[in-house]
Amino acid sequence: MGHLDGRVALVTGVSRRQGIGYAIATRLAGLGAELFVQHHVPHDAEQPWGADSVDEVVAGIGGRVEHLGLDLAEPDAPDRLVAAAVEAYGRVDVLVCNHARSGGDGPLGELDAAMLDAHHAVNTRSTILLAQAFARQHDGARGGRVVLMTSGQNLGPMPGEVAYAASKGALVGILPTLSHHLIRQGITVNAVNPGPTDTGYATPEVHEWVRERMPLGRWGRPDDAARLVSWLCTDDAGWVTGQVINSEGGFR
Repeated sequence: MGHLDGRVALVTGVSRRQGIGYAIATRLAGLGAELFVQHHVPHDAEQPWGADSVDEVVAGIGGRVEHLGLDLAEPDAPDRLVAAAVEAYGRVDVLVCNHARSGGDGPLGELDAAMLDAHHAVNTRSTILLAQAFARQHDGARGGRVVLMTSGQNLGPMPGEVAYAASKGALVGILPTLSHHLIRQGITVNAVNPGPTDTGYATPEVHEWVRERMPLGRWGRPDDAARLVSWLCTDDAGWVTGQVINSEGGFR
């Protein structure tokens, strides 16, 4: 795999050592990138799996890592995050939008405007604004990389998660347009669907239901997605843009 020596990578949603964001950041650091990571501990603290120690998360990544706690639901948060990364390193070469709002969702019949708006603000709006802020500071001197994260909303239904599916599915829809806008700057934009990934959130019943539908008899691991994401961030993937890549281990 190509290296990332001398590159600066901004990765969002790096708050748990069991999470995909942590695996991505660790992979990018291993390829030589310097890291700036975003976390929002209050979101995890409200979930059944609970929050992790940010200091231990950052220490485990390796290499130089700067970080900022920020709620990406705030309208100006994407600009502030990119500005903080640029202040720390002088530029950003790689953007991985791994963050997501999950929970507090429902099926048709239980939705309200606040539920839909809250998911859209974090999962859709902030991701587009992050890509915009990234492009504004990118000088085209070296290949830029943007990687979004989806969850297979375009492959089948997600019962009980209408707000989440709508907000994440919008990223699949906007991907060709973002790619079109940014390719002339030398910036590629792709999305990865990691499929069912064991990050400690599933109940025993859900865990077994999914495991039975995985041909290899196991869930995805965070590093399964991280290997693909990190490759998309290298020069080796410079001819790939506008693609949604499903990394699901044959999930049925």
